[in-house]
Amino acid sequence: MIDRKWIGHVSAPSELALDRGRLRFFAEAIGETDPVYTDVEVAQAAGYADLPAPPTFLFAAEMDSGAVMQTLTDLGIPLARLLHGEQGFTYHKPACAGDVITVVSRIADIYDKKGGALEFVVKQAEARNQAGELVAELRTSFVCRN
Repeated sequence: MIDRKWIGHVSAPSELALDRGRLRFFAEAIGETDPVYTDVEVAQAAGYADLPAPPTFLFAAEMDSGAVMQTLTDLGIPLARLLHGEQGFTYHKPACAGDVITVVSRIADIYDKKGGALEFVVKQAEARNQAGELVAELRTSFVCRN
C-alpha cells in the first residue's frame, strides 16, 4: 500500500535547457510533420522566438533529471508493477529552443480502486521558463498493480 503521507510532497526542481537538435529529434520521433517544429524560419514566421517544443515534450524535463524515478523510489513503487495511466498538459505560453525550463512537481492525490488491487498516484507539475513565467501545467497519473 502506498503511504498517503506522500500527498502534498513537492519534488526538487528539474531543469532542462531546450536545444534545437533535441526538439527536432523529439518532433521526428513522435511523427510530427509540421515544419514549425523543425525549421527555424517557419517557426519564426509563425510568431515563435525559435523552434517550439512539440506537444508532450516538457515531460522530458523530469525524466532526464531522474525526478520521476526518484519519486517512484520514494513511494516504494516497483517498476515491474507500474503502468502509465494518464498524462495531460495545459499550455500557457510556448517553450522554445534557447529556453531553460524548470519543472516542480507535487503529489496531488493517492487513492486505490478494486479493493486496493490498483493504486493511483496523481502528480501535478508546473513548468516555468528562465524568466519565471508559467509555460505549462502537467498532470500525470501512475497506476500500481498490487
